[in-house]
Amino acid sequence: MSNDIKITKGLDIKLKGEAEKALESAVISNSYTLRPEDFHGVIPKLVARVGDKVKAGGPVFYDKSNETIQFVSPVSGEIVDILRGEKRKILAIKIQADKEQVYQENEKINLNSATAEDLSTYLQSTGCWTFIKQRPYDIIANPTKQPKAIFISGYDSAPLAADLDFVLQGKEAELQAAVTALGKLTSGQVHVSVKNGSNSSLAGLSGVSLHKLSGPHPIGNVGTQINKIDPVNKGEVVWTINPQDLVIIGELLLTGKFNAERIVALVGSSVKKPRYFKTKIASEISTIVYSNGIDQNGNNRIISGNVLSGKQVKPDGNLGYYSNMISVIPEGDDYEFFGWNKPVFNKVSTSRAMTFSWLSPNKKFDLNTNTNGEHRAFVLTGNYEKVFPLDIFPLQILKSCMYTDLDEMEALGMYEVAPEDFALTEFVCVSKQPHQDIIRKGLDVMIKEIG
Repeated sequence: MSNDIKITKGLDIKLKGEAEKALESAVISNSYTLRPEDFHGVIPKLVARVGDKVKAGGPVFYDKSNETIQFVSPVSGEIVDILRGEKRKILAIKIQADKEQVYQENEKINLNSATAEDLSTYLQSTGCWTFIKQRPYDIIANPTKQPKAIFISGYDSAPLAADLDFVLQGKEAELQAAVTALGKLTSGQVHVSVKNGSNSSLAGLSGVSLHKLSGPHPIGNVGTQINKIDPVNKGEVVWTINPQDLVIIGELLLTGKFNAERIVALVGSSVKKPRYFKTKIASEISTIVYSNGIDQNGNNRIISGNVLSGKQVKPDGNLGYYSNMISVIPEGDDYEFFGWNKPVFNKVSTSRAMTFSWLSPNKKFDLNTNTNGEHRAFVLTGNYEKVFPLDIFPLQILKSCMYTDLDEMEALGMYEVAPEDFALTEFVCVSKQPHQDIIRKGLDVMIKEIG
């Protein structure tokens, strides 16, 4: 099989507000908030209580279903609040950061002599296992099941996504340490994918199988790469890891320190000066957004992540645990009179009927959150197949999730998909169906019924 992966099905959504390749340190956040909802399927059991002092990398809670997987604090400080919902469900753990940071002391591990069991135990106890996700189900990996392969996407093709070539500059040692360790945890290969023609720090790593990517979004989605390289069948498991999380794992292995530093791209048409900020996981959104001159009273939507699959956050919210970008775009709560009955030049569409964006293929658009329609039953248009490059029938798998036919879900390829793989089909859906939510609920049913 060729190491080059090229797709033609997909859609590049060109938006205004791309980040300039300039890096600066964000305003230091006073507090950091861990939200268990960022770790889908995890039931947290607290180790730290209100008033307890924690170190950076010190345990805060663990997963009820696997007590060895620790979730650690990104900073040293004091637990000042634990927010709870119905039935005392833990919604958030708020940490007031110390002015001088103190790190949990972890022993360094010898990568040459360490066994797979040693590395697995080490990553679970130090908080880095949370960065490893698995397919099927798109959840934190089960350490008792060995993956047949590990996938790392070094190219993010989503709208306004962070340039990983820029973000990973100078991190070659950490990246190499991480992939060397991960290579011991699988019986197969560590697959690394980079954009064809890029100058990625990931391209020079040893012990990996390198793939070069070409084509429109979602070529950068790890799900697309899994489908084209080594699809997941029943009974098989693969792991996926984001490149910036690799850096945190690598630094831990080399120094024994859990450093939750992350480079975040602030993007979107509502941002006056889009650029990159150095911050930490779970930091306050306001330290990046409002220090950039964005109007606090403006009618904008703040998204932790990209505009297709990110999560809306409030102005006083926090950066998502896995997010490496913050998108700020206009709120689409206005009504367009007779918008359906006139030619459209300022919107993206896969159809040429009444929409003329195809006449300007390089034009960048200033889009808002308006769905330009309301929820209705599925309409058969063939649009999904135009933007869905996986060898899967998108409409059929969505319907099988809605009526929870497990046999049909298995047969159609549910084991290898994640909600983000259906972000584009949701974007082009004339029925305004919540595709990503449908897939997530379908995966949850499979976890419950099949395990």
